[in-house]
Amino acid sequence: MINFIIVTHGEFGAYLMEAAESIVGRQAEGVRVIPISSRLSVAEIRERIRRAVAELRGGDGLVLFTDMPGGTPSNLAFPLVQDMPNVEMVTGVNLYMLVSAFSRRCDCALPELVAKVIADGQRCICDVRSRFLARRG
Repeated sequence: MINFIIVTHGEFGAYLMEAAESIVGRQAEGVRVIPISSRLSVAEIRERIRRAVAELRGGDGLVLFTDMPGGTPSNLAFPLVQDMPNVEMVTGVNLYMLVSAFSRRCDCALPELVAKVIADGQRCICDVRSRFLARRG
């Protein structure tokens, strides 16, 4: 089973996880959410990420999800995992990506899961009006 760490600004990650679990079922193990708050020091945030990586690394792999490229979650997490084998980081996390990841974590190899999650996340971003009008035409 592939493990996940979700690092986001505020409680965004916790809300995404709650919503994804309501769709695909509870993820009893192998998932951590780390909220980033301005009330925490950079050192404390970095240590929380480091501890979660140490706990969840191994097995079939680990994916860190962050909310946006260039944001504090990404900037603090990437240096900790950039040279670790079997650990990937994906930014721009959205609900569909977590649903996809939770649904496939037991059935896919790490590279396949990462590719599928990214493709699913990108596919769900669209201009709804254009998408539905194109189908009618």
